[in-house]
Parts: sequence; C-alpha cells; structure tokens
Amino acid sequence: MAGARRQIGVFGGSFNPPHLGHLIIASEAQWLLGLDQVLFVPAGDPPHKLIAGATAADRVRLTRAAVAGEPRFAVSTLEIDSGLRFTVDTIAVLRDTLPQTDLHFIAGSDSLLTLHTWRQPERLLSLCRFAVALRPHDDEEAVQAAANRWGAAVGILPSVQVGISSTNVRERLRAGRPVRFLVPDTVELLISEKGWYRER
Repeated sequence: MAGARRQIGVFGGSFNPPHLGHLIIASEAQWLLGLDQVLFVPAGDPPHKLIAGATAADRVRLTRAAVAGEPRFAVSTLEIDSGLRFTVDTIAVLRDTLPQTDLHFIAGSDSLLTLHTWRQPERLLSLCRFAVALRPHDDEEAVQAAANRWGAAVGILPSVQVGISSTNVRERLRAGRPVRFLVPDTVELLISEKGWYRER
C-alpha cells in the first residue's frame, strides 16, 4: 500500500556465536509481527557483559554466515563501527537513518526483566516496540508482569522456545564436543576453519 510504513525488527546481541535459537526467534518475530526485515546488530562493547572467545570482526563474520541466503535477514555493523554501547543510542540512530519505519527491538525475556537497569529505558520504549521472546523454564507470569509494568510498548511473542545458548555452544567447543544442529552449518564450518572458541 502506498505510503505504508516499513516494519523492521532489530535483533541485538553478542552473537558469540550465533546459533539456531537466534534464527528461530528472528523468523518467528518476522512472521508474527509482519516485519519487512530483521536486522541482526552484533554488539561491539556491551556494558552488561564481557565478550570473550571472538573479536567483533569475527562475530560479524559469523553472523553474516548464519543469515546468508535468507532474504528476510540482514546484518548491521552500526554498533561496532560507531562505537555505540547502549541500545537506546543504537535505536535513535536507526530511527534517524530509516525514515517511515517502525522499529521492533527483539529481545529475550532476560533483557525485559533487567530493562530497568538499561540506559534511558523510557526513552528507548518511546523509540521502538519491545518484542520479547520467552525462553525455556521462564516464569511466564513474571515475564508478563514485567511487560505490563512497561505498558503497551512491550509485547510477548508466543514463539518456539529453544534451549540453546551461545554460552553452551562455546563450552561444547572448548570441550571438543560437536555443535552440529545447534548452529547453522555455515557457522560450524567457519568456526572449524578458524579454530575459534577452542582451548588455546
């Protein structure tokens, strides 16, 4: 329809490494929210966690490998290239550079539960909607209560819950255990070629 606003999902994270759970969440969000595209935005230096095991450039390369061939997904290096550390700043820049666009920030329930510790959470929710993916073993009532506290700008995605984490993938790699069917084949091949996450 002429003049319709584009709907873009913004999926931030360390992606250290990206795994099938990330792709499933992105795919479900794209379908449920009617998104035109999901932008994967690897973090450069997030204030809430220490990133170990791969450089920013490595994680971008892995994320690009993970989404290769999927036209609904793209990778943005905005945070890494610009040195942005806070989600509110990233979303503000995207709002400026993507006119006639509604932004939907895709996050796990852990992000919602700690949202009060983020920089300017009220401003963040004025710039985008928060689309929250439930995780296995979540207390769904607690997550819904947290969503209700923030109001209409936060919604819970009734998506597939996959119990895969980047931490677990890294632990398996360090132990020499297989990660096939946990990460995309392209990611597994790149990690194997480069020797990332193995014990030095």
